[in-house]
Amino acid sequence: MTQKLFISNANQVITMAGHSDKPAKKEAMSDITILEHGSIWVEDGKIVEVGTDAEMREKYREQLDSATEIDATGKIVTPGLIDPHTHLVHAGTRENEYAMRLKGKTYMEIMESGGGIHATTRATQAASYETLYEASKKRLDKFLLHGVTTVEAKSGYGLTLEHELKQLEVAEQLRQNHPMDIVSTFMGAHAVPLDEKKNPETFVTRVVEEMIPEVAERKLATFNDVFCERGVFTPEQSKRVLEAGKQYGLIPKIHADEIEPYAGAELAAEVGAISADHLLKASDAGIKAMAEKEVVGVLLPGTAFFLMAEFAPARKMIDAGVAVALSTDQNPGSSPTISLPFIMNLGCLKMNMTPEEVLTATTINAAHAIGCADEAGSLEAGKKADITIFDVPNYLTLSYQYGMNHVDTVIKSGKQLVVEGRLQ
Repeated sequence: MTQKLFISNANQVITMAGHSDKPAKKEAMSDITILEHGSIWVEDGKIVEVGTDAEMREKYREQLDSATEIDATGKIVTPGLIDPHTHLVHAGTRENEYAMRLKGKTYMEIMESGGGIHATTRATQAASYETLYEASKKRLDKFLLHGVTTVEAKSGYGLTLEHELKQLEVAEQLRQNHPMDIVSTFMGAHAVPLDEKKNPETFVTRVVEEMIPEVAERKLATFNDVFCERGVFTPEQSKRVLEAGKQYGLIPKIHADEIEPYAGAELAAEVGAISADHLLKASDAGIKAMAEKEVVGVLLPGTAFFLMAEFAPARKMIDAGVAVALSTDQNPGSSPTISLPFIMNLGCLKMNMTPEEVLTATTINAAHAIGCADEAGSLEAGKKADITIFDVPNYLTLSYQYGMNHVDTVIKSGKQLVVEGRLQ
């Protein structure tokens, strides 16, 4: 029997229609397509039609009695939010490092002294599969409560084949068991293990020759990422890792130009990365190259906020023709948040993005950054019914009222998972 769902009479339905083939750029990032007094008809987890409430009631009047109706009067409806850059699977927290930074220590100083990524690596290596699974499931549930229906999840806190596989296997099990969609990224080249700092090439070789082939053979990841930063991996080492991944069908991503300009954006364009992420210090040449090669710029303002750093030049990137997406960068060290709505606030208040642009950046452009724009990121016929209803009268309120969670209802593939702000 066909499962029918009717979301009715929303103040605004923001569809993001028209950007599924390519991400929105420049002025198109403001083209969010708003239907006043809009409704959505869903069957068997897929969107059938979006239109005005009057039109939809007339067209489907004989089926209304057999449909579940959600009254969205006074509220807005958007595509389910998409977070294209998280470190979902990990163990431990690093609030002690937060206190150290407040006293003047820098992120890289803490990492070079054995903390930072290395601290989380030790905790993740020591954690059992079951512990990682349960902790990560709780994070996914919290993402849902903040309107997110799809996340990307990176490894990178294992740094050995055994423990990188453990992270990826946890993500795969969650993908099978949890209603949210999870897209996995292998990031064995997140840091050089402390005991190999004097000879990083040995570790790079192990990533290239041992880890990547095994991850690919087990089909545990779609993407391959690397932290291209001075003191971590050089552009040359990063290119070697990314090119190796391409040979095994893993699509390149890159942590680029976060701490200082380091030619990461340029490398992303050179290797044909689907996205370059962070980009706080990306050069003008790098931004131009990304625009020319259509590399999505995934910006992480929560990281800049938490590290008290300069924010990425979003306005410059958008004006240059880079398709921009936004993400929490959820991780225990530099961005311990799961609130994508707060990231939208920061996009406006700290990176000079408009309310329309941040919606685009957390829906359809975010979908392009992880290769799922054909089925998510917009409210269009044939796509998954991944839908978030916010209890606000118009979309401007989402970025106007900062630090608040306005999520009322979250629908994933046509199923209500969050109702009145509570998990079902």
